[in-house]
Amino acid sequence: MSRKPRPIPVPAEPVAGLVDAHTHLTSVGDASRLAGLVERAAAAGVERMCTVGDGLEEAEAALQAAHDNERVWAACAIHPTRAGELDAAARERLTALAADPRCVAVGETGIDTYWLTHDPENTASLEVQEEALRWHIDLAVSTGKALMIHNREGDAELLRILADSPRPREVMLHCFSSPVDVAREAIDRGYVLSFAGNVTFKRNAHLREAAALAPAGQLLIETDAPYMTPEPFRGARNEPALIGHTATVVAAERGVAPAELAAQLGETFSRVFAV
Repeated sequence: MSRKPRPIPVPAEPVAGLVDAHTHLTSVGDASRLAGLVERAAAAGVERMCTVGDGLEEAEAALQAAHDNERVWAACAIHPTRAGELDAAARERLTALAADPRCVAVGETGIDTYWLTHDPENTASLEVQEEALRWHIDLAVSTGKALMIHNREGDAELLRILADSPRPREVMLHCFSSPVDVAREAIDRGYVLSFAGNVTFKRNAHLREAAALAPAGQLLIETDAPYMTPEPFRGARNEPALIGHTATVVAAERGVAPAELAAQLGETFSRVFAV
């Protein structure tokens, strides 16, 4: 018996003022396709987005995309799984990228023990990840940029490192996927929780609870595109135009209209990224 075909993803009803706090626009390929993504997002109400480089090459491309598109800003860093690439030359280049006005965050950096367990030969050790994270924290502090954190099954290590490191102007936990007690700790510390499409997945009631807990100024949403496509299109390729589905779910959990949520998210985006 053949599988039922997946529905073709379509944006939710447009909501003006939406933002996408973490996406990977440059993974789509050439500039013309990237421009199309931005145009479709704008038609769905997405006014601003932050595109992220998780390696030096993608960071360069993310910053170029930010210069080419007025709706786009960039975050630059070396992903924790690739932390071994953070040699002297990479540090010098990332320092220059982070100083650019269109780069609004140092990220994504952090701790990832999931791939350390599942693919250790191609994943930086925990010690190398921690060293890289501490270097990125110092870069965020010295440049006054936000720190954008990737955390996959590294709650204890991440909270420890952030607690005994210099404090960046803003700390954003991208694609928040941790238990509710970690959300409470992060909120108490003043961090910003950013929720991706996995907050819409049926099994993730704990993420919806965390999204409801976060104060208005400590909440963002994102696509993490091309990954984390929200329901009802889970499994399809994600893009910023689909973020309205995530916004609808988060707004319902918080008991507000999507338009009110979009206004709050816009204010937080402006503060976190200083734009």
